[in-house]
Amino acid sequence: MKKVYTGKTKDVFALDNGNYQLLFKDDCTGTDGVFDPGANTVGLQIEGIGRENLKVSVYFFEILKKAGIKTHYVGADIEKATMDVLPAKVFGHGLEVICRYRAVGSFYRRYSDYIEEGAPLDAYVETTFKNDDLGDPLVTPDGLAYLGVMTLEQYAEMKEMTQKISGIVRDTLKEKGLDLYDIKFEFGYHDGQVILIDEIASGNMRVYKDGEIVEPVELTKLILA
Repeated sequence: MKKVYTGKTKDVFALDNGNYQLLFKDDCTGTDGVFDPGANTVGLQIEGIGRENLKVSVYFFEILKKAGIKTHYVGADIEKATMDVLPAKVFGHGLEVICRYRAVGSFYRRYSDYIEEGAPLDAYVETTFKNDDLGDPLVTPDGLAYLGVMTLEQYAEMKEMTQKISGIVRDTLKEKGLDLYDIKFEFGYHDGQVILIDEIASGNMRVYKDGEIVEPVELTKLILA
């Protein structure tokens, strides 16, 4: 295998069969040793967290597979903390897609003049460019098309997939007594099709239980219980 990318929490290797392998590491984003899934730097290591994050991704990818949702997931080796995936080209230099069910976080900070904190949202979708230096700037569908990142047709497909996948995750969590407020995804394209890529991790979603936010490490335990 040849390493093709070293990430903050995952490394990527090219396989001989044309697919890729993701190695889930125990490195976590944070600052001064404090875990923060939204941070842009590695701040600490939590032994075994890479394997646990992989378990959560496999759990949801298998659910999506049964639902007929297109993803890059091929298979995984939990003991080795690896996941084999299809080759997929990212949109632009990396695009994050957020689906929101509640007005919290950055959404509320931007629009607090117009909405109350925690107000319900109807699977609101927004996109941001992955760029740590610029603070992951928002970009509109027209902007994506104008900049040549994706067509409006591809955006519409991606939005529909985002809302469908988010709904599946939301319903799955609800069965466990958990309330999904928002979730972040990444998409790419493979063989001309828009597909879900990267991971579906506890650190990429904001979840509440009995009115209190659930931290990612605890959320992983509740999902896998």
